[in-house]
Amino acid sequence: MVGMRRIIVMVWMAFILSGCSHQLPASKHAGAPSEERHLRNATRLTFDGDNGEAYFSADGKKLIFQSSRGGYTCDKIWTMNIDGSDMRMVSPDHGAHTCSFFFPDGKRIVFASTSHLPGACPPKPQSPPGARYVWPLYPYDIYSANPDGSDLRKLTDNPGYDAEPVVSSDGKRIVFGSQREGNFDVYVMNSDGTGVKRLTDRMGYNGGPWFSPDGSKIVWRAWYPETEAEKQQWKDCMEKNYILAFPLDLWVMDSDGSNKRLLLRNGATNFAPSWHPDGKRIIFASNLDDWREDIKQYGHNFELYLVNLDGTGLERITFNKVFDSFPMFSPDGKKLAFASNRDPQKPHETDIFIADWAE
Repeated sequence: MVGMRRIIVMVWMAFILSGCSHQLPASKHAGAPSEERHLRNATRLTFDGDNGEAYFSADGKKLIFQSSRGGYTCDKIWTMNIDGSDMRMVSPDHGAHTCSFFFPDGKRIVFASTSHLPGACPPKPQSPPGARYVWPLYPYDIYSANPDGSDLRKLTDNPGYDAEPVVSSDGKRIVFGSQREGNFDVYVMNSDGTGVKRLTDRMGYNGGPWFSPDGSKIVWRAWYPETEAEKQQWKDCMEKNYILAFPLDLWVMDSDGSNKRLLLRNGATNFAPSWHPDGKRIIFASNLDDWREDIKQYGHNFELYLVNLDGTGLERITFNKVFDSFPMFSPDGKKLAFASNRDPQKPHETDIFIADWAE
């Protein structure tokens, strides 16, 4: 989602972004560091604006993503082929948009939008005193549409934040993050917007949910306040519709909300989790290897990591001094799409990359 993308890069650069746009040929490889043994032929697919959260269609032939290209001041939803061709905007041309996904049959898409509200973009909230960054909780609702953006249907109707939709592999359910019931939680609903069910109810942030390939489990990121000061801070966040940059843990639960268990806690910001197609591993982004001893906190360098579902076998995938995040494997596991600031000619903008995956 765009909010979290902006958190991560702006809080520590970042929790994105402006810069010069320099055109390069679409076939130019990104020159991945030699340590990235799992990635081959890393290729940049976008060249204009600020881009993020590119996710595969079920047939592995297309990506859907968000971008501020074309002079727009907030993100719109775009689709393209996995070679970067046939790029087209598929969301309304007004409002902010984020968190898009394909239905498995390829006949519909889903995304979050403020297009039901007046104005080109929603106003940003005022930052609290001393905050390095605030992630605004815009009043998104979730919509579905045909792949070309036609037949737009509003699936949620909530005055708060509804976004981060991910569709189950059978196309029957959508899991999403929502600010309702006085907290920020993970919910699931039928693909037509009916049957909304709350899956998390612990005070604090629960977001970025993602169905496992077989639809039986959900991985998500979370922060739970423990001290009275943290609890009051969280109450302020919910009342004023923003989230501060908190450390984030990774959790897994069954898709009905049962059997919740902690997957990863290391004090860093771990986010954007999604699944390897084998259903046994989670890929995610984290700044866990950028501890800054001089300031006693984690820095802005986010890399991609892979971890087994039982929390073992943690492995670093990317090796950069810049932001890498929002990974998704192609359904066959042969490719990886991700967002990165690795183009030195666009140091403060994020682009979409795709690479061949080597086990």
